[in-house]
Amino acid sequence: MELTEVNNSVKKRTAVWLYPEIIEKMDNLLERDNCKSRSEFIDKALNFYMGYLVSEDTTGYLSKILISAMQGILKETENRNANNLFRLSVEMSMMMNILAAGLEISDEELRSLRGRCVQQVKKTRGKVSMEEAIKFQQGIGE
Repeated sequence: MELTEVNNSVKKRTAVWLYPEIIEKMDNLLERDNCKSRSEFIDKALNFYMGYLVSEDTTGYLSKILISAMQGILKETENRNANNLFRLSVEMSMMMNILAAGLEISDEELRSLRGRCVQQVKKTRGKVSMEEAIKFQQGIGE
C-alpha cells in the first residue's frame, strides 16, 4: 500500500475493479472535469456521490444547468401570469366603469355587495359564475 500526504491528510492506495467501458468513459471525461488523473476523477466522483447520499437537500448536487433551466421556466411563468393579471385588471376596470356609468347604487349597497362577493369567492375558491350572480340578483339564489 502506497501512502501520499496532501493537505495534512494521508491518501491510501486501493485497487478498484472497473469495466473497460467505464474506464473509457472516465478517460474521455478527465479533461472535461479538469482532472489530471483517474485517481482524482474517482475521488471527485466518490465525494459527489457520498455527499448526495447523505444530504437531505439534494439541490446542491443537482446539475447547475437543470437548476438554471427550472429557474428560467419559473421566471417565464411568473412574467406570463403577471401580464395576464394586468390585462385582466384592465378589462375589469373597463367593465366596472361601464357599469358604474349606467347604475345608481348607494355606498351602503356597494359595501354589502362587496362583503357578499368576498364570502362567495372564499366559499367557491374563486369559481364564480354569471348564472349564480343572476340567480342572486333575481332573488332565486342564497
